[in-house]
Amino acid sequence: MKFLINCIVFVFVTCLFFSSCKKDSFITSGNASVTITQDSIKFDTVFTTAGSVTQSFKIINENNQKLLLSRIKLMGGAASSFNININGTQTTGQDNIEIAANDSIYVFVSVFVDQTTANLPFIISDSILISYNGNTRFVQLQAYGQNAHFLTNTVISSNTTWQNDLPYVILGSLQVDTSINLSIEAGCEIYSHADAPFLVDGTLTVAGTKQNEVKFSGDRLDEYYNNLPASWPGIYFRGSSIDNDLRFAIVKNANQAIVVDGPSLNSNPKLRLHQCIIDNAFESGVFCYNSSVTADNTLISNCGNNLIIQLGGNYTFTNCTVAAYSNTYILHTNPVLQVSDAAIQGTATVTDALNASFINCIFWGDNGSVDDEVIIDKEGTSPFNVNIKNCLYKAINDPSNASLTSVIKNIDPSFDSIDVSNKYYDFRVTKNEFAPGINSGTIVAFPKDLDDNVRANGITDVGSYEKQ
Repeated sequence: MKFLINCIVFVFVTCLFFSSCKKDSFITSGNASVTITQDSIKFDTVFTTAGSVTQSFKIINENNQKLLLSRIKLMGGAASSFNININGTQTTGQDNIEIAANDSIYVFVSVFVDQTTANLPFIISDSILISYNGNTRFVQLQAYGQNAHFLTNTVISSNTTWQNDLPYVILGSLQVDTSINLSIEAGCEIYSHADAPFLVDGTLTVAGTKQNEVKFSGDRLDEYYNNLPASWPGIYFRGSSIDNDLRFAIVKNANQAIVVDGPSLNSNPKLRLHQCIIDNAFESGVFCYNSSVTADNTLISNCGNNLIIQLGGNYTFTNCTVAAYSNTYILHTNPVLQVSDAAIQGTATVTDALNASFINCIFWGDNGSVDDEVIIDKEGTSPFNVNIKNCLYKAINDPSNASLTSVIKNIDPSFDSIDVSNKYYDFRVTKNEFAPGINSGTIVAFPKDLDDNVRANGITDVGSYEKQ
């Protein structure tokens, strides 16, 4: 019996020895099982001199023996716009790379584009060669380079016009100085870095058109990042700012998309919004603090707080759609419209006079935890006038402290498409001819909707879009 046990132990140890030896040897067969997790890597628009996000792929040895990669090489070498990092080593190529049995290595890829004279985006291509056991495989690399105007910690101290020739990339911050006007022509695109607020102490004039909107967003344009809220701080109209006018502007993916701080210093509204889109701001879409704003045919959508008014002021919103739906990035937990004559300053609550009118608007939210989408709060004794006229809103409780005229409550506005999983929202109302907002508005002075379509004479639709 002792002899039999010794034999079994001997056989077991021998098997372990040979198994260990096999794992320590290299597989040399051309049929070795090797997985490369990407056959191509593509970068969306990369601004010259700015650099890209980093992407990666894995090379997986699926064999029970070690694998020797004879070479990994960036084919463009040192002259390439692409950079590779092999398992932590920055290089243009590396030979004789071992991958343990049933193990893997990472290859990281980024791109840095040199400036050219081209106005239009241009394609940059390269490839990574991977050789093992007589096999040669490639991972294709492609990026779209884009020249731009770069502004780093810039103060605009004389009247300036931005022309639509190249995108504008803001790094650090940009300030429009007091008494200075910055005019932005139709079609301009402005991309701000994560630390780059757009500060307006003077006047901002945005002259977009339906065919050539002016776009403000973050500067990370690769997939995933190009729809990420809080990608940049936002636009701030500060105390000395006056006579700001935004037409056909799209402001998206900010932390606070638009902040209007302090009263107007003349008889005009501090900010006018005409046919604008404010979308996907993490903290707030439009935040008004003791100020004055007029907005027409404007969409404010899917923000942490869509429209906030604090410490009173003077406001008129006409034919605006203010809507929010919980999604991957922002949960809908706050009413889409919050109006108050009060604010907290230090430890004290202060109040001021409030005059606000909302005409032909939609205030709607869903897929969240909000019962009342319109909240009107009165705390002070100063004059307080809030009028909600010919509006459609969702609420269990009617907003208090407001005059309500011809309102529609709790009937779904029948937006054309709300696809949260695919992040696709179309707030037009064209598919349901019986949608409650059709022909439910009152006559106003703005003849065209957000699509620049002429509104019907006489009775119009509510919201920013007119059914065609």
